[in-house]
Amino acid sequence: MIRKARLKLLAKAGFLLFSGKQAADAFPFSFELFFLQNGQDGVNRLFPGNNEKAERWGTMALLRKKRIFYILIGFTFMLCIYAIRVVWIQIHSAKMAISASGMTINELAVRQREEGIVLDPGRGQFLDRHGSPLTGRAVWVPVLFPVKELPDAVQLNAIAALLGVSAAELEGRWSKLQYPYIWADGEGRALAVSGDEAGKWMEISGFEILPYMQRYSESDSGKQWLGYVAQRPDFIRSLSGRSNGRSLPLTMQVGASGLERTFDMFLRGVGSTRAAFSVDGQKRPLFELGTRLTSANDRYYPLSVRTTIDGTIQHQLEDLSEQMGIREGAIVVLDAAKGDVVAMVSRPFFNPQKIDLEQGNWSNHAVKAAVPGSIFKTVIAAAALEEGLATATEKFHCTGHYGKYGLSCWKEGGHGTITLEQAYAQSCNIVFAALGERLTAASIQRTADKLGVGRLVGWHDPSFLDGAGLRQMDQEEAGTVFAMGTRPDGGARAQTALGQRDVMLSPLQAANMVVTLLHDGKVMAPRLVQDIYFKNGTRMLQLPPRSAPSAYGAVSPTTAKMLRSWMKEVVQRGTGQSLQSARWHLAGKSGTSQVSPAGRAANHQWFIGYGPVEEPLYAVAVLVEKRPIGAPHQATELFRHVMDILAARIHE
Repeated sequence: MIRKARLKLLAKAGFLLFSGKQAADAFPFSFELFFLQNGQDGVNRLFPGNNEKAERWGTMALLRKKRIFYILIGFTFMLCIYAIRVVWIQIHSAKMAISASGMTINELAVRQREEGIVLDPGRGQFLDRHGSPLTGRAVWVPVLFPVKELPDAVQLNAIAALLGVSAAELEGRWSKLQYPYIWADGEGRALAVSGDEAGKWMEISGFEILPYMQRYSESDSGKQWLGYVAQRPDFIRSLSGRSNGRSLPLTMQVGASGLERTFDMFLRGVGSTRAAFSVDGQKRPLFELGTRLTSANDRYYPLSVRTTIDGTIQHQLEDLSEQMGIREGAIVVLDAAKGDVVAMVSRPFFNPQKIDLEQGNWSNHAVKAAVPGSIFKTVIAAAALEEGLATATEKFHCTGHYGKYGLSCWKEGGHGTITLEQAYAQSCNIVFAALGERLTAASIQRTADKLGVGRLVGWHDPSFLDGAGLRQMDQEEAGTVFAMGTRPDGGARAQTALGQRDVMLSPLQAANMVVTLLHDGKVMAPRLVQDIYFKNGTRMLQLPPRSAPSAYGAVSPTTAKMLRSWMKEVVQRGTGQSLQSARWHLAGKSGTSQVSPAGRAANHQWFIGYGPVEEPLYAVAVLVEKRPIGAPHQATELFRHVMDILAARIHE
């Protein structure tokens, strides 16, 4: 009662001294407390006979009460939002990559207290057809970690001796480190040491010898089909929403060419293996915690991609091309039964760890179209036979000059009277120029397509996964027979028949054309990859052999058989007689084309064929580019050596 009386007196005094908003502002607490305890009736009793003032006073108190209520609601809402945010960070955001390197909040928090280095990015590896690794070799490498205090002079000298540098140089480089560093030699390659050294240096702070996954060999190679990896942040951004809910770091190395690119979706892995040691706030190592190894430790990943390549043959052919001094060109070896790529060598060699995009060594010459020369006479012969415009025994007369279009035969004085079969074996230009004029451009184009020339033939599944197509052969070019938009006249067709003018085909297409003849006209689709395996050895996916049929059908088995027999004649009585000294009985076709790289006349030299003749196992195409005019036919010699290596491999 006393408290209520005091409130009533205080409220009335405030209202008498002030009016309206002034009263509310002067005694807000008293007014509001009185209003809360007594309500509007109490206010009316406070001012008997003055209902207007009492009502106004009550209204102001009610408005202020509402404002306080709204403010409390706002603070409560903000507090709820904050709580939800904290819970979201703990449950979801802490596991989501938030940095360009793909680290989560949890990882960033941990890495503030440690220094580390990636030993294995967790990317899948490639195997050859026998399961031997083509990528990924574990080597022991010295690793320097940034520390505040370097080892003493004795330890520093010992490490410097191991690394092959002076103690002063080691101290200068080590003291400036801000991140862990794998010691490299003078050429920038990771310095590999014996694994026995690892246990000898465990007591030295900031220095470790650790196993490191070296993806590629340090030497140059002709495996451009394998490709290389690089940082492609734009590509990573394009994968947003297509990575199975997993955020990929922008710094991740992904496939940039070759199989590394076409099978990148299977190779990315699920996490890296990392070595780190803990440090305090001043970068001093915490020795009691030691070096910590972390990895994804997944049962199924990374995957292994098994190719169709025979690693031993690939290596031997690369060495062969080096020994023979092949500067530019390619070797393609296909399995005659399935059309699989057994070996594919591209010159010049490249180093996947040192890519020069302008130099272009990373380009795969085995799938790039080049001027074919006389090996294209195989297409012309097939077209003439298929169209019924010539027979094997039809006789022609070669004087050495065609008489028009400036065409001539390679043999001085000509071949005289010669049959079509003999003309193929002797590679007579005059006979095939005449056939070119007999044939229509459409029939030449159609027959080329039937033999897999002038179109892509590499393994292709148009609906591989989720409806997306897959082509195994990166960089593959379709080549051409006639330039688009032209109407070839007789002269153009005559030049085309000699494999000149606009004709372009790749060594892969040339080798596959031989496989097509061995399969009686069925065009196979050469594979580089046959299956993919989980980490535990279980097969994940199989990519079976496929054919690449032409929309125009196929050449007849009779025509295919006849052309195979003509290829035997090339070796027995024609331009390939030097192959008679090979370990196998061989069959094939030579070719020489005229090119003008950088305005200088040169020849591309080709040889395509198969062996052994009795039971064909391999189809081979070799190309030696930009040979000097009049130089010996190096492609024929290279073909023989390739076949000898294959024969030796079979009889091991």
